[in-house]
Amino acid sequence: MTDRLEFGDFAPEFTQRNTSRVVIVPVPYDGTSTYIKGADQGPEAILAASPNLEFYDIQTDSEVFTEGIYTDAAVDGDWQGPEAMAAAVRKRIAGLLDEGKFPVVLGGEHSVSIGAFEAMAQRYPDLTILQLDAHSDLRDEYEGSTCNHACVMARARELCPIVQVGIRSMDAGEKPRLDKGRVFFAHDICDGADRGWIETCVGLLSKHVYITIDLDVFDPAVLPATGTPEPGGMSWYGVMAMMKAVFRAKTIVGFDVVELCPRPEHWGSDFLAAKLVYALLTLKYRLK
Repeated sequence: MTDRLEFGDFAPEFTQRNTSRVVIVPVPYDGTSTYIKGADQGPEAILAASPNLEFYDIQTDSEVFTEGIYTDAAVDGDWQGPEAMAAAVRKRIAGLLDEGKFPVVLGGEHSVSIGAFEAMAQRYPDLTILQLDAHSDLRDEYEGSTCNHACVMARARELCPIVQVGIRSMDAGEKPRLDKGRVFFAHDICDGADRGWIETCVGLLSKHVYITIDLDVFDPAVLPATGTPEPGGMSWYGVMAMMKAVFRAKTIVGFDVVELCPRPEHWGSDFLAAKLVYALLTLKYRLK
């Protein structure tokens, strides 16, 4: 990955590490994905798309980049397995929390989130991890690793309570590990305009929330460029309606956006991922 890429094209006074409230952390890792490879190219594609955003937000009448958005060097290396990668991410995120920064992790496959989960759970004893995803990711281990992308939420629930949204694909072996009272399946929330489920979802969250977004939570008609697309997913406005409710009610301590698998013919997916990052930052700092 090209470390010189930055999120957005803001004036220098809004991209300095010491004055920026937000730090973007690219993690270009794709060591355990099992279908279409390429998620390691996701962070670079998001950063490359980001200067093409309009940075004024109509709904909040604001420009959140004025809070300062610094793009850190990528957490990159010749990892001997996802465990070493997760440890490096944990160390980076813990350091940013010590600095009082708001971290945003760009993946990479979903296993990059594990280190962030660990750092957040250590810092916030009352943490809840909110997952938006097509897949439940509750296998205890997969293909010889407990840090495989298919195990990410099994690791999360060892640290703190979790809530899962948009799920529509899982292995039968994951069923005993599922807490159905904390899962919002896609077939229940995507087929219709009733969004009463959002209030229920928010009620399950603690004060401090970390959000992990696998981009395959979106329907492939909205975002096709991901390694494991699943039909029947969420829409842009469905995700944003939920996010507004969560950000308004809870203290969001960080988030990640993972599993973009860029394809030249689907450049809109790169743009959507970049827009999502910026939109969530707007909710964090400008939602009233």
